[in-house]
Amino acid sequence: MGKKLKLFALTAVALMGVSGVANAETTLLASDDFVGISFWLVSMALLASTAFFFIERASVPAGWRVSITVAGLVTGIAFIHYMYMRDVWVMTGESPTVYRYIDWLITVPLLMLEFYFVLAAVNKANSGIFWRLMIGTLVMLIGGYLGEAGYINTTLGFVIGMAGWFYILYEVFSGEAGKNAAKSGNKALVTAFGAMRMIVTVGWAIYPLGYVFGYMTGGMDASSLNVIYNAADFLNKIAFGLIIWAAAMSQPGRAK
Repeated sequence: MGKKLKLFALTAVALMGVSGVANAETTLLASDDFVGISFWLVSMALLASTAFFFIERASVPAGWRVSITVAGLVTGIAFIHYMYMRDVWVMTGESPTVYRYIDWLITVPLLMLEFYFVLAAVNKANSGIFWRLMIGTLVMLIGGYLGEAGYINTTLGFVIGMAGWFYILYEVFSGEAGKNAAKSGNKALVTAFGAMRMIVTVGWAIYPLGYVFGYMTGGMDASSLNVIYNAADFLNKIAFGLIIWAAAMSQPGRAK
């Protein structure tokens, strides 16, 4: 317990130190800035989750530690980007599109590769699954960013992004990844894999909806769009990692 508390303190101090450097010129939040407050709340939840995942890494079976490490990297990277995004919003009132996509470009591939890592934990993964998930994720993100930032036609960017997302869904439901999970014979893995798929299906649906209403039809303002994106990131990053942690803790061979 003493070692865990020390690790928690070191992780929190390190991340807060990084965020402090990143926010040397921080503007204080206004009490009525609901969007800015949502950025702050999500960033603190990401910080706490990062410390939790790195502490708990030593408690899970050895084969699951990579998955827990990746979960901590996802929330840690997102925490730092959220501090930047909050400052962009508070100081300019504009959507931090570039920072958000930089965050997604790093964290979303890591989240997708969690499907590979949890399969690898029970020896049901191969390099083909790894690369198919990676390619689908990059197509989805690059298409979405080019359209949202105005580098290509908005509709074309949406179509490219959706094609990447559908390719991912096919792989985790009906492709090799989904089939290997179903055949694994590991009840905890099957349950976790199913919950992860639901997040990628339902939780990720928020992003294309935001794209449509925020950029294609203009039916949503920047404030609403950012609150929705922040709530989606909370679910899709933190809950995703907690599902994997719960599955890992149910496996034999974990540290006592």
